[in-house]
Amino acid sequence: MHVAVMESLGICPEELARLEQPFAAKGVTFSHFDRTSDPEALVQEAKDADVMILANMPMSGEVLRRCPKLRFIDVAFTGVDHLGLEAAREKGIAVSNASGYSNEAVAELTVGAVLSLARNLRQTEERCRTGGTKDGLVGWEIRGKTLGIIGLGKIGTRTAELFHAFGAEILAASRTHHGDAPDYIRQVSVDEVLEKSDIVALHCPLNDSTRGLIDSHALAKMKPTAILVNMARGPVVVARDLAEALKNGVIAGAAVDVFDKEPPLDSTEPLLTAPNCLLTPHIAFATKQSMGLRAEIVFDNLAKWMDGNQINVIL
Repeated sequence: MHVAVMESLGICPEELARLEQPFAAKGVTFSHFDRTSDPEALVQEAKDADVMILANMPMSGEVLRRCPKLRFIDVAFTGVDHLGLEAAREKGIAVSNASGYSNEAVAELTVGAVLSLARNLRQTEERCRTGGTKDGLVGWEIRGKTLGIIGLGKIGTRTAELFHAFGAEILAASRTHHGDAPDYIRQVSVDEVLEKSDIVALHCPLNDSTRGLIDSHALAKMKPTAILVNMARGPVVVARDLAEALKNGVIAGAAVDVFDKEPPLDSTEPLLTAPNCLLTPHIAFATKQSMGLRAEIVFDNLAKWMDGNQINVIL
């Protein structure tokens, strides 16, 4: 059996070798490649592989259809919208993801982003470095504010827990009612989250029901003093609408870690010129701890699939 590791898993070579060793002892071979967007290169790298391991690198159906031996795609990521799932389904290729590896990392960055916006950290740091003061930049506290979460999965639930510890009221909207949610989370509609929240945090998957969910109409429902945090997927938010809302004072601020395309961003990205908008290049999932956990999950996925007991099943 041959495994093509299509991009870095974000761990050191020694850790990667440790995880691969039990498989190598069973005759499994591995090839490692640098990330690329060239379809022809991807086909050449994966055409002889039985298994493909990748993170969030786009992998089109066109490429998958040209990999005749491929039987399993092991995704070192939670979302799979970057994968040609229809082609995988057509070819009977099993797909698993690494759900759960970044719950803590994403929830903690959500807190950090809100604190940065609330306390004007970027602006006050610049003032401090240039001999200025805090005048006109006094911020606000999370305690007593209302956090509204859209998407009450494990990340959304952990985010709620952290903000509850700060003393925030918690609202949440989800596609399904979560009967096991903590009592301090009040489950409401998306409209109520938008209308009543001081902070709206997006932790929902990208699918047909969430694509473009936060557009000009949704933003108009938010408080003019509210901030939006997108740690979900870029296309959940209409970027141009958000940029216009920030420029026109429809909402007070935003923190965005995900975009319509993976960074580096094009100079035409509308959020680059939007005021009071904290931008990070898709870092929410990436900590030393989460990368280690992700790799463990990926190789456990591989072991279980080889044993005929696939876990973390997407297809």
